[in-house]
Amino acid sequence: MLMHRIRTLERHAAPLLIALTLALFAWAYARAGGLGRMLSLPSRLTPREFRTLLLPSLTANIGSWSGLALNIPDFTRHARSQSDQALGQAGLPLFMGAFAFVGLAVTSATEPIFGRLISDPIELLAAVGGGFFVRLDAVSGLCLALITTNVAANFVASANTFISLAPKVFTFGRGALLTAAIGVAFQPWRILSSSDSFMYTWLVGYSAVLAPISGIVIVDYYVLRRRELNIDALYSNSKFGDYYYSKGYNLGAIAALVMGIAPVIPGFLHKTKVLRDCSEVFVGIYDNGWFFGFFTGGTLYWGISLLFGGGGETGDSLVAVPLLRRVDS
Repeated sequence: MLMHRIRTLERHAAPLLIALTLALFAWAYARAGGLGRMLSLPSRLTPREFRTLLLPSLTANIGSWSGLALNIPDFTRHARSQSDQALGQAGLPLFMGAFAFVGLAVTSATEPIFGRLISDPIELLAAVGGGFFVRLDAVSGLCLALITTNVAANFVASANTFISLAPKVFTFGRGALLTAAIGVAFQPWRILSSSDSFMYTWLVGYSAVLAPISGIVIVDYYVLRRRELNIDALYSNSKFGDYYYSKGYNLGAIAALVMGIAPVIPGFLHKTKVLRDCSEVFVGIYDNGWFFGFFTGGTLYWGISLLFGGGGETGDSLVAVPLLRRVDS
């Protein structure tokens, strides 16, 4: 029922947000005098600066989606078929690319329109004017975008996590409220105080932590288990199940996670100015934190599984590799 309500919210919000985005693009197109002037803003980076920022910027953008990539099963498990969930996810790159283009084009258009670059949506809204109803529509669109994005990307996974930890205590609503409280306690406005702290400290560091998890999950599902799951064992507390591992912990996955994250830490401490001096090797690892963590975590988990996997027969191996035999679901 709850996911149905979230789906209804997203379904009704999406057309409105697309319409408002197209309206903003049309306004910028008309005021700037065409697409040529909208996209004529020259680069302010030298080739060397561009090369320096390319990989950490790519890492940061991947990092912004890494959380949702891990908790996408919270949504896809409600799909009617594999083709439905695949089609739904296939649209994400297309629409996000389109929204990113509109954001860049409109920001670029503010220079010929107002004589200065305006990247802050609130500041742009104040500069546009247009009367009470125009501002009301714009503010409503911003609020709707914030609500629909955060409910899907941030609240669902964390609320489900709290429910799993203490099902007798937490409902989805309580988990979501606790998530909101923790989010406020972390003072995100400090992270958003500058684009550098948000992009190259928070998002890059955040992606470096989640990347090994992604690599481990993908290797476990696609390589070790060959896309076969024992559904009964997933929901069983049996000490002899395929997913019990070593006393309830997949020590191989934990080891791969730690080893995937550890080399990123010196670069992160250097970025946050905790370490004054840091090897260029560690700086490069940090700038490519998602790629490094994804491939390192996945490769290490694969190797550990081959070395120590006991097949899950006794539920007491370091890492269970059930696909050394067939799993019936």
